[in-house]
Amino acid sequence: MCGRVRHSFYDDIISVENLLEAWREFLKGKRRKKDVEKFGIHLMDNILELYENLKNKKYKHGGYHAFKINDPRPRDIHKATVRDRLLHHAIYRVLYPYFDKKFIFDSYSCRNERGQHRAMDRLRDFGRKVAKNHMRTVWVLKCDIRKFFASVDHGILLGILRGHVDDETFNLLREVIGSFEIKEKKSVGLPLGNLTSQLLVNVYMNAFDHFIKRKLKMKHYIRFADDFVFLHERRERLEAILPKIERFLDMRLHLHLHPKKVSLTTMDHGVDFLGWVHSPHHRVLRTATKRRMMERMKGKMRESMVASYVGMLGYGNGWKLGEYVGKSADSASSNSTLLKSRKMQ
Repeated sequence: MCGRVRHSFYDDIISVENLLEAWREFLKGKRRKKDVEKFGIHLMDNILELYENLKNKKYKHGGYHAFKINDPRPRDIHKATVRDRLLHHAIYRVLYPYFDKKFIFDSYSCRNERGQHRAMDRLRDFGRKVAKNHMRTVWVLKCDIRKFFASVDHGILLGILRGHVDDETFNLLREVIGSFEIKEKKSVGLPLGNLTSQLLVNVYMNAFDHFIKRKLKMKHYIRFADDFVFLHERRERLEAILPKIERFLDMRLHLHLHPKKVSLTTMDHGVDFLGWVHSPHHRVLRTATKRRMMERMKGKMRESMVASYVGMLGYGNGWKLGEYVGKSADSASSNSTLLKSRKMQ
C-alpha cells in the first residue's frame, strides 16, 4: 500500500459531530459500565474538552488497564480510558472507509460484510473451483503469524500511514500508536483492546496481501487477521512460495510465521481454519472448540449464549450438537424454574 496522494482527515476526525456519532457507536453494550456512566454524566463538557485538546494539538493519550482473557487461548487485553476509546471510534469512523477500498477482496477480518463466516464460505468456494468438479486434488497451505499484534513495528506502520494521511492526522495516529508498546521491545506492538488496532493491522498486512496477489500471482488466497490459507492443485507450487512468504514477512514487516502452525495438506484430509475443520462436502467444529463449548455449558447458560452457540453451529454440519445445546438450555431452564417454585413453597 504505497499511495502517493496524502489526504486530509483531521478536521473530520475531531469535529464535534463526529465525536458525538462516535460516542453513540461506542455506547453499544457499554451503557452500564461505571467508567462509561461517569463520562456520560458530563458528556458535552467532556466532548468539548476533548475537541479543544485536539484542535489545539494538546491531546495526549492516557495509559491502559491490563487484564487477561481466554478466547480461546490466553490473551493480554489492554483497555484505554473512555476518553481515549471514544477518540479511537472517531478515528475509525473516518479512516475505515478510505483504507477499506485499498484492501484486497479476500481480506476478511474486522471489515464490514467480511466476517468469519464469509471467509469460511470463500474457502469452500475456492476448494470447489480448484477441484474442477472433484477432478483434481486440492492442496492447502495454512499459515499463522507468531504473536501478531505484539510484533507490529511502529516505525514500519507509521511509514505506511505517512504516505496516505496529512501531517495532523499522522501526528494523531503516532500519538495513539505510540501510547502502547511491548515491555521487552521498544516501539513494537498494538493493544488488542483498541478499535484502531483492528484497522491498523489490516493496513499493516495490506502490503503482504498485494505481494501475494501481484507478485506471487496466487488466485486462491484468504486472510483472516493473522491466519491465511492458499489453495492450489499442485503441492510443489505451495512448497515453492513458502520461503518467499517468510522472506517478505521478515524483511518488509518484521513478522514471522508460527513454526507449529504451518501445515500443508489436502482438502480431503480436512483443513483446520477459523475454529472449523473444512472438507470438500462439509465442515465440522474443531474438537478443541467443541470441548470448550461443552465446558461452558456446564455452568449457568444465558439466552444470548445459547443463541450464539446455535447460530454458530448453523454455519456447519453441527445440527446434532445444536439440538443438544438447545435441549440442555431447556433442561437447565426447567430445573431453575423448579428450584424457584420449591423455594417459594
